Amino acid sequence: MSGIAHHLVKRGIEHTQEKYRSGSFAQDGDNKPFGHPHVVAAALVITSLLWFFALSAVQYVYGGVVATLTMIETPTATAFKVEPAGSDEADAPLLSTDEKKSATTEPELFYVKTKPITSKIRTTIRHLVAEAGPWARFRGLQVALAYHFIHHILLQALTVLFGGAMISQSFAAVVTAVVLCRLQLLWTHVVISTPSEKKWYRRFPTIDAGKKVILPTAVWALAEQATIYVPITLFVVFDLEGYFRNPAAFNELSPMQQKSVMLASFAVMMSGIATAVLIVFPASVTLKRVQASLLPEENDSIVPFDRTFGGKVQPQVFGGTGVVSMLDAWKTFDWAARFRLVKLYAKIFAIQVSTTVFFVLIAVFQVRMINGDYVLY
Repeated sequence: MSGIAHHLVKRGIEHTQEKYRSGSFAQDGDNKPFGHPHVVAAALVITSLLWFFALSAVQYVYGGVVATLTMIETPTATAFKVEPAGSDEADAPLLSTDEKKSATTEPELFYVKTKPITSKIRTTIRHLVAEAGPWARFRGLQVALAYHFIHHILLQALTVLFGGAMISQSFAAVVTAVVLCRLQLLWTHVVISTPSEKKWYRRFPTIDAGKKVILPTAVWALAEQATIYVPITLFVVFDLEGYFRNPAAFNELSPMQQKSVMLASFAVMMSGIATAVLIVFPASVTLKRVQASLLPEENDSIVPFDRTFGGKVQPQVFGGTGVVSMLDAWKTFDWAARFRLVKLYAKIFAIQVSTTVFFVLIAVFQVRMINGDYVLY
């Protein structure tokens, strides 16, 4: 969807520039009512920028902040004490002596799990605003901007150093993620903790903490690259490149061959989805939960969070490692939480599609206005 919007806006701007240079825009009284192409071009640029910022905000707030909180929240349980029936009740004389003794027991405790804060996007945002103010939905934004800026520069430098081949670019991406693992760890801590009086750059994790996230960061980065290489490998194996470069060759195939090509194309698409669900999803959750286990003791989490991961983690002061293992990080993320996170991603996708469609319709209106299909009075 984003590619369609980008192409449409780009073509609209190019079309406007061509008409403006050729002087083909009509004057007053002609059937081409809009005589200010540079205004329409500016409108298209503004539309594309608004679309970009809208999608970025959705991805950061919902796909970044809310998703991270969903990955680490541990639903709490409320205890209810039920007192046994006493002997002072009206029907007490009807009970035998043995029955009265058996009825005199200890109070029973019942535990009822409360609904997770991150069960809905709206409740999560409301909780953040109540705990940390109206801008809490963009918490950690400064760290994220610093991370992406440094990531871009370092990635470009390593790509040039390792060579321009695709495998070299993937290797550079993994190395860049590992080098910046402490900065990514800082972002997670800023997002999941209550507001702190310290500036974000004064909360930098220790080198020892950074070492503990190198392996899960590398696994996550490799998983991200797998979503690229698995579909590409199948694309080459099924020999689909020729049809991609020359679509007319597809029409020359027999109906059976066309079905085979379509099935192969579908398999390539599904391989990317399967890689994201089966590899990237667990790797992302594992990384965030390992990072969360390293949250300093002086920082409280902004959502309920079990620092012991069900007794799997022992603090360093008691001789433990102070960090959850990758396997335990994933195993303690139960199926209810996984389903909750999948629902969140589905909602994010729907919001992004709706946002893109909205801006595409605006761009279509602007492009048709350039062509004179709409008359403005």
